[in-house]
Amino acid sequence: MPARTKKRSATAAFAMLIAAFALAVPGCQGGEGTQPPDQHTPSTGESAPGSHILAVKIDNVAPARPQTGLDKADIVYVEQVEAGLSRILAVYSTKLPPVVGPVRSARESDLELLRQFDRPTLAFSGAQTKLLPVIEAAPVNAIPPEKAPDAYFRSRDRAAPHNLYLRPQRAIHDTPRMNAAEYAGFDFGPPPPGGRPVTERSVRYPAARFGFTWSPTRQQWLVAMDGTRSRTPAGQQLGAATVVVQYVTVRPSRFHDRGGNTSPYTETVGSGTALVLRNGKAHEAKWERGTAASGTAFTTADGRPMAFASGQIWIVYAPR
Repeated sequence: MPARTKKRSATAAFAMLIAAFALAVPGCQGGEGTQPPDQHTPSTGESAPGSHILAVKIDNVAPARPQTGLDKADIVYVEQVEAGLSRILAVYSTKLPPVVGPVRSARESDLELLRQFDRPTLAFSGAQTKLLPVIEAAPVNAIPPEKAPDAYFRSRDRAAPHNLYLRPQRAIHDTPRMNAAEYAGFDFGPPPPGGRPVTERSVRYPAARFGFTWSPTRQQWLVAMDGTRSRTPAGQQLGAATVVVQYVTVRPSRFHDRGGNTSPYTETVGSGTALVLRNGKAHEAKWERGTAASGTAFTTADGRPMAFASGQIWIVYAPR
């Protein structure tokens, strides 16, 4: 089934679920007695289709590691930012961990990327001044700390700006447990035929590096960042069931950071090639996303839908 068709079906099912929920539990409040941000469209009062999906912009420099809650995301997107560094956009729906972070600033690219989730909630800690009105006008439920102060806190264990954390249950309450990857149109199932055995794969940015090593024991690709194994605060190494190295155009945007560095813009609408890692093999693939409102379709070399392994997906945007 095409990605967009699957997404429409998912949206319809979600709308029915929310309608039933609204009849059964009127006046539901957010977690820990906190009124959550408005999840309704101003024009109709109906729940936004993607309001159950939470995207969090997560810091990814050495002082920010280990990140909290990253292992619970349905999808982990990796993108290049200023000075050749990297940042993470983690998307949650199946599970909402108690804490996620450290939370950092949003980028223009995030808005195009998130369109495929139909107005999700975006948690971030700010943005370049000229970008803020663009975020406000975008079809996302934007909740920086000033809009949801009860959802954020500063940790005493780290120095700012690497110590801002989100309590997701205070930021979003609309959680029907639909996998965000399925909502975007991704397929799960047995591996396609072929592929070449691979034990390691790396992706490099000018000032950042990601490594993925296949673990037959865990049946996952173990994650390393900048040559160091990536772990949870409890010491468990991060691992992905599927890793997608998606080759995209990365161009300069019209925005800059405080240091005057141009913010890269990662183009996620269009088409191109990708390398899909799953079950210890690498599969050549193609990707296509016709419009910003469309999901991203991944297909095999012969045009069949590319099935991902069940579990967390990492999508690393690599410059063409």
